[in-house]
Amino acid sequence: MICLIEKQNLELTGSSMGLMKNNEEKVFIRPTSLCKRSCFYSRTTVVAILQVSHLQTFTMQFTLLLPLLATAAYSAPVENLQERAACSSYTIINTRGTGEIQGESSGFRTINANVQKQVSGGKIVNTVYLAGADQNSAAATSFIINQVSSTLQTNPSECFILEGYSQGAAGTVNALPKLTGASFDAVKGVFLIGDPMHKRGLACNVDNNGGSTTKNVQGLSALLGSGIPDNWVSKTLDVCIFGDGVCDTTHGFGINAAHLRYPMDTATQRLGTDFITKQLAA
Repeated sequence: MICLIEKQNLELTGSSMGLMKNNEEKVFIRPTSLCKRSCFYSRTTVVAILQVSHLQTFTMQFTLLLPLLATAAYSAPVENLQERAACSSYTIINTRGTGEIQGESSGFRTINANVQKQVSGGKIVNTVYLAGADQNSAAATSFIINQVSSTLQTNPSECFILEGYSQGAAGTVNALPKLTGASFDAVKGVFLIGDPMHKRGLACNVDNNGGSTTKNVQGLSALLGSGIPDNWVSKTLDVCIFGDGVCDTTHGFGINAAHLRYPMDTATQRLGTDFITKQLAA
């Protein structure tokens, strides 16, 4: 039922906010104590403020507030607008490399600070695992998977960025095949540096300048695992500095100066910042 009243000679008790069609004889009323149901109006409707005095004939003063949508629906549900918005809340899961103390990896501190300045709503989670010399990153893989799934249980709209340096990159890559369904959708980007599982020929392979000098090289552990799954390549950036012996065994071997360069390398930090902010806005 649509609630309506006559335009002229009306006497009502109290006051109400009304909506009236221009040049027509009917007034559509918003829900009040007098009219409990919602009222609908067309795109030609203008908003009118109806001042109603107690038991007296009221007069109508028109105030144009805003143009109505030129569509059949006069407003979009709030939840739909939120679904279409970019990430308003996000978690960066950062996994450190071999020998780094528990906490945020030196490879990502500058990047993460830059991202949080540019994109509000972010938080940093540091993967908890030993990062020992034995290169056993299984605990890191489990931590990442559990962190994503448990967060989504309480906040289904949370976005994630995964970061991994060296052994931390391996732990991150091994988590990817197990992040499926809602978890896959929630992870907006994966940023890797000095990745021992760097696999030649992937579209996500770049050097620290965003170039292709390390696109077709192999990492130390590339043959020990499946590497980055095909469906993850489009939202991953696997950065390998030329000569880094962990991710580029063609031009270097082992943990060398190039492998330790990422935290101080301006090009890497800029590349990471730009990539992550872009992924969060997508």
